Amino acid sequence: MTLKACKEEKMDREFQKKFKFKGSINVLTQMMVDPAATEKRGGAKTLPLRRGEILDVIQFTNQEQILCRNSQRRYGYVPQAVMLPL
Repeated sequence: MTLKACKEEKMDREFQKKFKFKGSINVLTQMMVDPAATEKRGGAKTLPLRRGEILDVIQFTNQEQILCRNSQRRYGYVPQAVMLPL
């Protein structure tokens, strides 16, 4: 197993533990952060947002938030109001 694959597997396990996520991690779709949205810092369970960034959608949690993964393989909640379909 390569070093990169090992790191990715470790990050996935940490995600499953932190968010109490059961089962395999499947990408449902990809969405883009609204280019007009304000950039936000991440928090304990929120993902930092950058304008125009493409995110992998892992789970639609409720009407207000989506569980996403960014290109650095970080996981967190994102407000659904700032997301645009591709």
